[in-house]
Amino acid sequence: MSTATFSPTVAQATAAGYFPGRHAVEVTAVEELAPGIVRFTFRDPYIAAHARPAQFVNLFSHDPMRMLPRPFGVSEVDGELVTLIFAVVGEGTAEFARMRAGDAIDVLGPLGGSFTTKEPAHYVLVGGGLGVPPLIYAAQRLSERGDCAATAVFGYRDARFADGFVSRYVDTRSIDESEGNVITLLDRMEGELTGERADGLRPVILSCGPTPMMKAVALWATKRGIPCQLSMEQRMGCGYGTCVACVVDTVDGRKKVCSDGPVFTAQQLGWEA
Repeated sequence: MSTATFSPTVAQATAAGYFPGRHAVEVTAVEELAPGIVRFTFRDPYIAAHARPAQFVNLFSHDPMRMLPRPFGVSEVDGELVTLIFAVVGEGTAEFARMRAGDAIDVLGPLGGSFTTKEPAHYVLVGGGLGVPPLIYAAQRLSERGDCAATAVFGYRDARFADGFVSRYVDTRSIDESEGNVITLLDRMEGELTGERADGLRPVILSCGPTPMMKAVALWATKRGIPCQLSMEQRMGCGYGTCVACVVDTVDGRKKVCSDGPVFTAQQLGWEA
């Protein structure tokens, strides 16, 4: 007796009002921005329409031996096109980097929570390394609004691979390791961020990057009474809360970054002065 399972398309799932499962999409562009840094674009109307800043997308390898997907934060959306930026750090990401326009890849998303940006504010987007891409998308979305301001503050090891993208949306300050780090830039901007603005907007920091960097950013912000939201970069397995591989310690116990986050406040993490 046949026990065939119905597997709805993305369009059918969307029309029925529920989240579509893993599905194949068309790769439209793959380019190297700097040695080992890749900008990867695919076409997916659902993710393009529903992704919010700090949410991520799972990409699946064609190799059945690599069962777990790789999660990447959405960095830009253009119509039906979704762009990710990632570093080539292993065989999985190397496989994605070798893909070309016209190839197909399985995706799942958007996953996780997002930055909270409903209130009018001066949003300061503080990113380091591969924590920068989700903040490009935050800049893109914030630039579409008329009730807030945004400034990108990015730190790089060497190549400033994202400045050309984020500067299309917001004012950008960046630095590399030969000059200092994001705290160097925040110190230079302290008067600007703590003083009164003509538009009356108060600063809110949105940050993503290596954990030591974000801890330093959280301490800098809380010492000055500036709210700080942090998008964590824990290693994930499934991406939706089943495998419990991405837990992080909070003041309320251990939380799953993929489903409870990835965004937490400095207070939730206990990263206060």
